[in-house]
Amino acid sequence: MNTPSNLIEKIFYDDDIVKKFTLATMIWALAAFLFGLIAALQLAYWPMNGNLEWITFGRLRPLHTNAAIFAFGGNAIFAGIYHSSQRLLKTRLFSDVLSKIHFWGWQLIIVAAAITLPLGYSHGKEYAELEWPIDIAIAAIWVVFAVNFFMTIRQRREKHLYVALWFYIATIITVAVLHIVNSIEIPVSFMKSYPIYAGIQDALVQWWYGHNAVAFFLTTPFLGLMYYYVPKAANRPVYSYRLSIVHFWSLVFLYIWAGPHHLLYTSLPEWAQTLGMIFSLMLWAPSWGGMINGLLTLKGSWHLLRTEPLIKFFVAGVTFYGMATFEGPLLSIKSVSALGHYTDWIIGHVHSGALGWNGFMTFGMIYYLVPRLWRTELYSKKLLENHFWIGLTGILFYYISMVTAGLTQGMMWRAINKDGTLTYPDFIETVVRIVPLYWIRALGGALFLVGFSMMCYNIYKTIQLAPADQKPEAQVVTRSGFDEISKSSHRNLEGMGLAFSILAFLAIAVGSIVEIYPTLSIHKYISADKIQEPYTPLEIAGRDIYIKEGCYVCHSQQIRPIVSEVLRYGKASTIEESMYDHPFQWGSKRTGPDLSREGKKYPNLWHYTHMMDPRSVTQKSIMPNYPWLAEKDTDFLILRKKLSVMKTVGVPYENELVANADIHAQKQALEITADLEKNGAPKGLEKKEIIALIAYLQALGQKGKMP
Repeated sequence: MNTPSNLIEKIFYDDDIVKKFTLATMIWALAAFLFGLIAALQLAYWPMNGNLEWITFGRLRPLHTNAAIFAFGGNAIFAGIYHSSQRLLKTRLFSDVLSKIHFWGWQLIIVAAAITLPLGYSHGKEYAELEWPIDIAIAAIWVVFAVNFFMTIRQRREKHLYVALWFYIATIITVAVLHIVNSIEIPVSFMKSYPIYAGIQDALVQWWYGHNAVAFFLTTPFLGLMYYYVPKAANRPVYSYRLSIVHFWSLVFLYIWAGPHHLLYTSLPEWAQTLGMIFSLMLWAPSWGGMINGLLTLKGSWHLLRTEPLIKFFVAGVTFYGMATFEGPLLSIKSVSALGHYTDWIIGHVHSGALGWNGFMTFGMIYYLVPRLWRTELYSKKLLENHFWIGLTGILFYYISMVTAGLTQGMMWRAINKDGTLTYPDFIETVVRIVPLYWIRALGGALFLVGFSMMCYNIYKTIQLAPADQKPEAQVVTRSGFDEISKSSHRNLEGMGLAFSILAFLAIAVGSIVEIYPTLSIHKYISADKIQEPYTPLEIAGRDIYIKEGCYVCHSQQIRPIVSEVLRYGKASTIEESMYDHPFQWGSKRTGPDLSREGKKYPNLWHYTHMMDPRSVTQKSIMPNYPWLAEKDTDFLILRKKLSVMKTVGVPYENELVANADIHAQKQALEITADLEKNGAPKGLEKKEIIALIAYLQALGQKGKMP
């Protein structure tokens, strides 16, 4: 039956913006992978940190994670969403101007991050380190993206919303909610602010954000890309439409609840921990449902693994998704978390998803897109094949070495002798044991980078083969009507873009409110006799230096109620100990020991010596030197503003202390300096950052009414 001519139209898709985001993906991927390799080498060989403050591991690691997630991953999903949405909706993007603002705005944000993070401008919250001006820019550009996307849906010619679009909708809505809620902060200066949340509030909001940044920035959009590009590459329909429905709604609803599993055995209320663990375990079903749907889409097309090697990237990517989403709920089981949390096992888990799932899915998408966008053949399938095997080998080296390192750490930390003492009382013993595995991890990262370099060359040569005439081609599309949609309830819902979006928002809002709202009244968890003493002005200055140097990426400040941890560090951490911490510093990795009870454990001179040359007090330490702390002056005057903001967010500072914060800080600095000089330290340190940092470290665990 012929289609009526009034339903046939010719349109021009905007593929120029897709090209821009595709090329940006590759450029920033190279940067992210290179930063990651350098960071891996810094842990294997500490002199790689150099004596320059802006390239130490503590500053480079946040740069690497932000580049991998938001620069590489972000540009990849924008390229895929803009390309696939136009074809699924049978319309050009709503606005070329908004598309360009989105592209250039996002690149400027990435450049701003690349400059500010090495300079130490950081919130100290994982995946949310960027300071308030950049946070505002992210929100603004995300709104531009959202308007462009949803207005494109509104003007669509295809009334049915294909499954990939469901995941795009959930991504755009949820990421906006996550970013805005987690980024509520009060500025102190142009590049300094404090979050309004403190202690358990901040911990819960941060890992509600952090876990779901992985869920809704690195999972749901890539699942949308999977549902579009795997069927396209294989020339097969999605295996099961019904399974797609179950996969989408159950995943979107359940994922948002799982954040507290990052905080098991902490001072977070038990109900929140249990809730996070239960919903994490429930995620097994929808996650594996999505993996099965993706792999079975290739049913009957497995021969393409021999003739079309780009299919290998999709198959491996979906398989890594299945592995990562099996391991994630496994790690959320309390007994497993007790062993694996704070260890390198978590690092291996994260990278199996980032490199295997996100990386390979992106590479497959780019290999699919570039020849079609530039209207030519791929330069070399042999290079593509080599890239796959070298990259896969690199991922396996990385993952296996880190899981081995993590299990080694976890078991050594927990080992207790028959007489009830720790088998490995010196933390450095557990570090030295796994350094060889850090070298294997670095080798894996290097192999992954070599494979990607092959891809860069292959894509470059492919684009060179493109014909000179690259004028846009008209696409013939057929307009569909509502009468063509099935009478099933979900098919009808797919014809109502606004209703679908509202339901997606409600699905993520329920869990968010149930988790976060009860902890907003933090004082109901704290009795009056356990109220803590706030940090002094100098200690606040030192705490900000601690955050600036990225100490939180290697040290935790949360002792779990586990026998071995209490033996090693002291009394388990309690809610009130972090009640005035803006932001919280519970940490997520122990490359070094926990610092919750560090205060007064060592004399001031020990801390000074440790920061100047860690190996002079702890042989075989892999920590960098921090000589600039004894050279740079502390900004005392800004402390008045800092304490004023702290008072605004609920820290009970007296007006006199706020008004004279700099004077109080200088007085405490003189006391610490006098003690250092008396014990042989250089003179004239009273204005230096090292004094403020020592003040903070000596305050840890000393602010409460300890029994």
